[in-house]
Amino acid sequence: MIHEKRTALLPESQASLTTYIMENSPEMEPDRVRPAVIICPGGGYEMLSDREAEPIAIKMMSFGFQAFVLHYSIKPAVYPLALKELAAAVRLVRTNHEVWHVDPEKIIVAGFSAGGHLAANLGVSWQQPFLAEALQGANEEWRPNGLLLSYPVLSSGELGHQDSFRSLLADRYETEKAALSLETLVNEQTPPTFLWHTLEDGLVLAENSLLFAEQLRKFNIPYELHIFPRGGHGLSLGTPETANGNQHGIEASVVRWPELFADWVRWNI
Repeated sequence: MIHEKRTALLPESQASLTTYIMENSPEMEPDRVRPAVIICPGGGYEMLSDREAEPIAIKMMSFGFQAFVLHYSIKPAVYPLALKELAAAVRLVRTNHEVWHVDPEKIIVAGFSAGGHLAANLGVSWQQPFLAEALQGANEEWRPNGLLLSYPVLSSGELGHQDSFRSLLADRYETEKAALSLETLVNEQTPPTFLWHTLEDGLVLAENSLLFAEQLRKFNIPYELHIFPRGGHGLSLGTPETANGNQHGIEASVVRWPELFADWVRWNI
C-alpha cells in the first residue's frame, strides 16, 4: 500500500514532502524497516522537474526503499532556505521512522542537477551551528547517512553551472558563490556518496562530480563514482518513461544506474 501526502516542513516556507510508503504485512516480515531515499529534483533552483520526482520515487520503491520527494523553495527564495527545508525533511523522516517503517540509520538524500547541489550541501554542512540555531534542534537529527548525486551541480568555479548559483543567491551571487562551491567544503563528517554523471553533459560538466570525488578520497569518505560515456544533461532514469516531449532523456547506457545505486545502498549504508 502507498500513502501519499504532503506535509508542511517550516512555517516560513511553502516546502512540502510527498511520501511514498510501503506498509508492512504480517505475511512478509511484519517488523521490516527499510532504507529511505529523500529526493530533491533538479531545475537550476528556478523550477522543480517532474521527471526527477515521482518516477525516481517509484523506482526507489521497486528496490524496497521508502521514498520521499521534497518540493523545496526555489527562486525568488534564496540560500539557505532550501537547505533548512531539506534538513527539516530528514528530521521528519527520522522522527517518524517507526510509523513509516524506516531504518533511522539508513536515510539517503538524493539530488539531481541543482537538487544535487542541495543534497550535497546538507552532506557537507549538516553539522554546522547555523542549522541547529535555525531548526532549534540537534544536528544529528538531520544528518544524512548517505548521498545520491545525479549529474550534480557542485562547483561554482570556472567549470560550474553559474545560472544555478545566480538563482540560489540572487544579488549575493558575486560575494557568496565561492562559499557554496561544495568540493571545497567536503570534510571528515561528509557521508558516503554515490555519484554518476555523463561525459557528454555539456550543461553541468562531469568535472563537478570528479572534483567532489577527489575531495571525498582526500578525507577517506567511501564513495562510488560512475562516468557514463554517452548522454547529455538531465537524463533522470534514461528511459522513455522519463523522456520529455522531444524525447530527450532516452539513453540506454545510463539506465543501469538505479540498480548500481541500490546495490551500493545494500552493501555500504
